[in-house]
This record gives sequence, C-alpha cells and structure tokens, in this order.
Amino acid sequence: MLRVLVVITRGEPGGAQVHVLDLVRGLRGEVDFHVAVGDDSFLARELRALDVPVHVVPHLVREVSPAEDRHALAALRTLVARLRPALVHTHSSKGGVLGRLAARAEGVPAIHTAHSWSFSEGLPWTRRALAIPVEAALSHWTRRFIVVSAADGEVAVRCRVARPAQVRVVRNGVPDAPPRARPGGGYPPVVVMVARLAPPKDHLLLLRALAGLDAPFSLRLVGDGPGRGAVEAAVRDLGLAGRVALLGERQDVPALLGASHVFVLASRQEGLPLAVLEAMRAGLPVVASDVGGVREAVTPGRTGLLVRRGDAAGLRTALGRLLATPSLRAALGEAGRRAYEERFTVGRMLAATSAVYREVAP
Repeated sequence: MLRVLVVITRGEPGGAQVHVLDLVRGLRGEVDFHVAVGDDSFLARELRALDVPVHVVPHLVREVSPAEDRHALAALRTLVARLRPALVHTHSSKGGVLGRLAARAEGVPAIHTAHSWSFSEGLPWTRRALAIPVEAALSHWTRRFIVVSAADGEVAVRCRVARPAQVRVVRNGVPDAPPRARPGGGYPPVVVMVARLAPPKDHLLLLRALAGLDAPFSLRLVGDGPGRGAVEAAVRDLGLAGRVALLGERQDVPALLGASHVFVLASRQEGLPLAVLEAMRAGLPVVASDVGGVREAVTPGRTGLLVRRGDAAGLRTALGRLLATPSLRAALGEAGRRAYEERFTVGRMLAATSAVYREVAP
C-alpha cells in the first residue's frame, strides 16, 4: 500500500483541515496515511477516531520563528526518515515549506496543495513579497502542485512559482449531506456565513453592508477565531444586536445551512472555499466576494451573485435583491445544487488526487 505522510501546520477547524480529513477518509483503503500536525486539536482527534496515525509536532507553528522552525524541521526530518513514505503531501504555508524541506533532505518526493496562495491579490504586499521567492525556491523540490482552482494555477505560473507542467487542478469537493434548504420560504429570511473569524474573511464588511439594508433579515455567523471581539463590537456599534447571532464552532453545519435562506461569504482572498460548496450542496443561493476561484463555483445570475472585494455597497445591493425576491432565491439554490452534483462531489476530488499520487510515487 502506498504510504503518504501528510504535513499541515495547524489542526483547528478550517477548510484545509476538513479537506485533509475528507482526503484521508476517502483514500485510506488504498493509501497508508500518516499525518503530521502542529497541535493536538480538531484534526488530530478526528483522525485518531479513524485509527489514522497522527504525529503532533509542537514546534510547527504558523508564525515565522527561527528557533521553532529549526526544531520543527528537525522533527519532520526524523519522521520522514523513520516512516520512509513514498511521498510527502504538504498543506498550508508553514507546513508546506518545512514539510518539503524535510522531504528534500531525506530524498523523498513531495507534492503541495495550495488551498490559497499566500501571495494572492488581496493579501498584504509584505506577505506577498516574502512568499513569492520562498515558493519559487521550493518549486525546484516540488514534483507537483495541486491547486484547488484554475485561478490559483494561473497565479502560480504568472508569479513563476510553478511551471505549467507541475500544476494539477483538483477542485475541492465535499461529501453529500441530507439537509436541504428551502430558500424560497421563511420570514424573516435567515442569512448565514460559515467562516473562521479571522483574515482573510471579512465579517466587518458584511456587517457594514447589512447595517445599511432596509429589509427584514437575521444573520447567523458560524465559526470562531481571533476576530470575534471585533465582530461583537461591530454588531453593537452598528445597531445590529438582536439581528445577528454568533454561534461559534458548530458540528451541525449541514443542519444550519438547511435552515437558512441565503449563504454569504465576504472575503479578501480565497482558493475554492468549502463553505460555498457546502451551501450549494444544501441548495442555497450564494452571495460571495469575487476573489480567487469563487467564480469557478458560483456562476453569477445562475447559482448566486458575486461582488467586488471590499465593496460594501455592492454586497448590500446583492443581499437586498435576494432578501426581497424569494423566487430568485429558490431558482439560484436549485441551480447551485445541480452544479454541486455535477462538479463538486468528494468522489471527483478523491479520484483526481489519487491520480496525482500515482504520477509522483516511485
């Protein structure tokens, strides 16, 4: 059986972590997975429940820290040398850097999944200026780059981080779940956003848009993170108390989507967000920032509405249009469900990823 060591920086709930969990769950019959992660949290617990070996590397932290990074690299090298995997599959920025360096040092091929590039438009220029040369150097030791959207593949080639021959587009997919929304009904309509309360998500933009909206609605924010205090303050300051509920991390997201009428994702930068696919799976119309690969899932006027990054007025207009038109919500939701079934199932993602493994593994 093919042995693969997966390396990811942190294990808190998020798109990359759920992606890894779906990947391991779906391919573990043909792949002997081991997973290295920087903390003993959500991802580690879920993997252990599947009897998948988890290797916690406490020095693997998100921030740049020469001392911590040196220790993490040494630990990953030791792990690669002991396990002798056929390949190392890295996810997230820091895990991607150190995991590929460890694989290179031990003579093991590596692939990297870019869930969204750290040098994409919409991120601080200081971060982009550092990330591009680092990724360009690592590309010499990366057999394949898996990108979750064609847009991310184009960015990588344009920035000379990857050669076209190295890039494989494997769009995200999510498992099916039974709850189905009825977006054409409900009063007042329920708007939901499922996202970590941290950049690059833009909850404050959403709240500003809704504060100027003269229409009945209730908003549910699902997720948690370091931005919670700022979101709570904005809810108070904008006079939205009583209309906005911060639900924190939840295990019943499919049910919450099924009980909603509009899904929204305000963000400065994305790859191909799982939350959008989950909303389409539930049959919800989507209003989202037109960033990264979002347009590859949300077809404007057919499955949802897109607005420019940072455009509060445009977001307000799009939400107002859906809140006022139940028939449009229903039509967009039905089309979104069909698009999910045709293009974004987890089975398609698993088959495409398995094909990349077979390309690379010796």
